[in-house]
Amino acid sequence: MKSPIIVNVENISKSFANNGQVKQILKDISIDINRGEIVSILGESGCGKSTLLNLIGGFDSASEGQIIMEGQKVTHPSRKCIMLFQDYGLFPWKTVQKNVEVGLEVTNANPAERLEKALKYLRLVGLEEKVHLFPHQISGGMQQRVAIARALAIQPELILMDEPFAALDTFNRYYLQDELLKIQSQERTTIILVTHDIDEAIYLSDRILIMSSNPGKIHKELTVPMSKPRDRSSSDFQYFRKIILEEFHFNRPGVPLEYNI
Repeated sequence: MKSPIIVNVENISKSFANNGQVKQILKDISIDINRGEIVSILGESGCGKSTLLNLIGGFDSASEGQIIMEGQKVTHPSRKCIMLFQDYGLFPWKTVQKNVEVGLEVTNANPAERLEKALKYLRLVGLEEKVHLFPHQISGGMQQRVAIARALAIQPELILMDEPFAALDTFNRYYLQDELLKIQSQERTTIILVTHDIDEAIYLSDRILIMSSNPGKIHKELTVPMSKPRDRSSSDFQYFRKIILEEFHFNRPGVPLEYNI
């Protein structure tokens, strides 16, 4: 049975005025996001991936069209939808535990309840022994796990991730991809991920939206029905990699195969 739709993006276009000229960034984008799925948005730099993510999160408004989340038009940011960035956004003067509690401070939860929830999600991301450390005392991968725990503690309906693992080395990135899959399978949180990494998109996603540019459009949609976790060396994985490389014209004689775009 198909999961209910949580987000409807309906005929979205976005333009910016610059020095008296109007530049169209996105044109006529319509997508549905199902509850509990991971959807990656893949495309070259400048195609409008992050702009689309900001529109879905309510951090910017569309020039045309509308975005509906759970039956309500998105007009501003809300606690139902959380954005994660590359830079983690942790407060350097707060401990790991206190960073996770930040999002809970505007709720009705008392200090004991905030602590209990923070510890629950720090255990979920494997950082229960780091609660009293400060961000500068832990690695970049751990800092991103703190950011994920903080987002989960608010219990959002949707998590938006803008290149969240791009600043990490390959081993940390692979580890966090596996951790994200474990967490998402337990929490059933819906995730929309912007990435330049083809392998990351295939490894994580139930669907991949490939964008073209000038202006940004959804050029192709791929459903990835492979079971998770996925084997990066399998023939099925290579099949999807080949399709995507061909979409970006990388799989041609004399053109080097680059997996980050």
